[in-house]
Amino acid sequence: MDQDGAADRPLTGVRVADLTTTFMGPYCTLLLAQMGADVVKVEPPSGDVVRYIADDSGTGMGPVFLNANQGKRSIVLDLKDPAGRAALLRLVGTADVFVHNMRPDAVRRLGLTFSDVSATNPRTVYCAVRGFGSTGPYRDKAAYDDVIQAASGLAAVQGGTGEPTYVRTPVADKATGLMAVGAINAALYQRERTGRGQEIEVPMLESMVSFILLDQQGGYVFDPPRGPAGYARTSSPYRKPYRTADGYVSVMVYTDAQWRSFFGVVGWAELTDDPRFRTITERTLHIDELYRLVEEEMLRRTTAEWLSVLDAHGIPVMPVWTVPELFEDEHLRAAGMFQEVEHPSEGRLRLARCPVTFSASAPVDCRPAPRLGEHGAELLAELGYTPEEIRALGDRSQPTPT
Repeated sequence: MDQDGAADRPLTGVRVADLTTTFMGPYCTLLLAQMGADVVKVEPPSGDVVRYIADDSGTGMGPVFLNANQGKRSIVLDLKDPAGRAALLRLVGTADVFVHNMRPDAVRRLGLTFSDVSATNPRTVYCAVRGFGSTGPYRDKAAYDDVIQAASGLAAVQGGTGEPTYVRTPVADKATGLMAVGAINAALYQRERTGRGQEIEVPMLESMVSFILLDQQGGYVFDPPRGPAGYARTSSPYRKPYRTADGYVSVMVYTDAQWRSFFGVVGWAELTDDPRFRTITERTLHIDELYRLVEEEMLRRTTAEWLSVLDAHGIPVMPVWTVPELFEDEHLRAAGMFQEVEHPSEGRLRLARCPVTFSASAPVDCRPAPRLGEHGAELLAELGYTPEEIRALGDRSQPTPT
């Protein structure tokens, strides 16, 4: 069943059986839903634990859940019960994609391995998003974003020369979710050529190691290493939002032409030929000196003055917004970044749309995130269950009263 108005979106007609919880998998399937897929969120009787994060109303509709699960339909199935597992396999028979974030031992116990699923539907693209790859000794370890930030090197990079620290958003979860979106779409494309699905494994640790090493491997690209790991520009203590005369501003001067323009704006024309700053190689070697000069100079004008003068010279500059200020930003408003929808239990919501646009697809508002089991009876009927069979499944297929 497609969402209203979704007929022209890239993934219209693709059904996703989504057994994921928390952040990583639901972010992946959120994006698939925003691209038009019919995402069926299969939840245990207790629901996805994220329902209850900051759930002040007691409805199981906390703000993170409302963001991460818009556009999806919810069905409650107890997969430890034969009737619940049978209903899931009937759903799998209609699904183009099956995605979960369970550990391998749990998948085996439930009889939901790739072999099990492909025996039911050989066209299904089977995607396991998990903490660690299945061929290494960590394969059965539990994992959340924090431990992956630590194990991937990200926490050490963030801490610089001080104590390791975490990025304040679950970046490992979300980056891995993005990796899974790309892998699923690639597998769907390959299926168009071969007619068969396949198994995809998207591990958090390996994904984030790839993510970090792109710019932080440094001299360790070579074997043996030719220098230290890291990237001097991003590790400089002077790389930060700069204080101005009345606030903060982010300025990123990067190319030779941009630095020449910046030196002219601030009256440092003589630095254009300074051997420390002439090329990107030289600037990287002396980045702390250079960024310290920028930090001192930023104090001399207001934020508005810096925005005006640096924009005029083509130098990347932006104000430092807080989260509430994002909703007032003129560009984001003009770009239609946010949609307003009425939720049947939570009232009026303001949600972010998919940031990707497609020239052949008009932006479409997704349905709001589902209440627990909200679409159970509807989905079971689509799968061919009779009204009597739906009633026999009882609470496993009915929404929890709110």
